[in-house]
Amino acid sequence: MAKVLLVADAEWVINDVRAALSDPDYELVEITDPREAEDAWYDEEPDVVVIDLQVGSMGGFAVTRALRSAAHALEEPAPPTLILLDRSADSFLAGRSGADAWLLKPVPAFDLRRTIAELTAATAETSS
Repeated sequence: MAKVLLVADAEWVINDVRAALSDPDYELVEITDPREAEDAWYDEEPDVVVIDLQVGSMGGFAVTRALRSAAHALEEPAPPTLILLDRSADSFLAGRSGADAWLLKPVPAFDLRRTIAELTAATAETSS
């Protein structure tokens, strides 16, 4: 089972991700306030963090950088992050923010599940 932390506040994004991951193979933890992302990552220990680009006052890129900084400060591996983008032009910035993957919204369920599987597999390989 993959534990996924979703950082999003747009109801349609939350509903899309819920629908895509409504399977016993996934445990979905949702937060709507991006300022809680670091604590949720630490408390929940998700396998993957999915972040909407347009979330709250921080935005997906800032949340990704904050998670990377927190992991570095704790001397732990950073969580694999997937940013849900609004336009393909944002992919450059997604990479610069340290995101491991990104997809354009609306995200087809198959693509979301495949990307999460790839990220969890890559993490499993590096930790063994």
